[in-house]
Amino acid sequence: MMANLAVLSFVIVAVGTAQGLSVRDFPEVNDRPIIGVIAQASEGARAKFGKTYIPASYVKYLESAGARVVPIRVLYPGGGVDMFTSGYAKSAKIFYDLALKAFDEGDYFPVWGTCMGFEQLTALTSDRNVLTTCKGTGNKSYKLNFSKDYKSSRMFGKVPVDILTDMATLPLTPNFHEYCLTPQNFTDDAKLKSFYKILSTNTDDDDMEFVSSMEAIKYPVYGVQWHPEKNNFEFGSLLKITHSDAATRVSQAMANFLVSEARRSQHKFASPEEERSALIYNYTPVYTGTTAAAHFEQCYFFD
Repeated sequence: MMANLAVLSFVIVAVGTAQGLSVRDFPEVNDRPIIGVIAQASEGARAKFGKTYIPASYVKYLESAGARVVPIRVLYPGGGVDMFTSGYAKSAKIFYDLALKAFDEGDYFPVWGTCMGFEQLTALTSDRNVLTTCKGTGNKSYKLNFSKDYKSSRMFGKVPVDILTDMATLPLTPNFHEYCLTPQNFTDDAKLKSFYKILSTNTDDDDMEFVSSMEAIKYPVYGVQWHPEKNNFEFGSLLKITHSDAATRVSQAMANFLVSEARRSQHKFASPEEERSALIYNYTPVYTGTTAAAHFEQCYFFD
């Protein structure tokens, strides 16, 4: 199944013929893109439903822009947050290595990481832990402090100007993380600095500056520390997420970018039967938003 997926979404996902890529002229011919999303280990109250899970908001987010989803079920889900030893990390490395190799051979294979997926990308590229503990970023929404040349980036280059203005002036990007990549750590790591460019930063409530958006210079690899899917699909009472018109437009714009990039991949399953059997439509989401502290309204669970 691995080679048939258009994009990898580490709990994550998704990219283009735009500036900075060495492989040119990928035709947008795949109007049935399928995006693989890696499951992560279930912990706490979620563990009773299955060993691994995918938040349904990731699935809805991708479907809202015209993609379908295939769950990537890790074989060894233990250590769900470890960036080097967990099943999540091992699965992510397989796809990351495949994606770079494919691109070097002229085959488009985009990769996107959200939050823990962003952090996983830093480990995959640098081969070490470059993150710093940051305590002021849990359940917070920020405006993005864009880098100077962000408008020429692939990630933000086609986002409408009014949406970019909202992202730069309003707190529309939800953050739920305990670890950060500081600009200094990014600059000090030769592998990261030569592989990615920073597109935005933020400063948390403890005055810790961290990288919030980045994209690879050569490859179609993207990462955001924030959660673009939550504005439209997560409504927990304790979650400080705005659901304003501006916030939902940001979410949709990022989903549109992801899926438009996935369409540039011509990967497909060997048969319609194999495709149908792999899709997440074969699973039923569980309503997990019944407690005030719930982080996800619904999740898909796997054993």
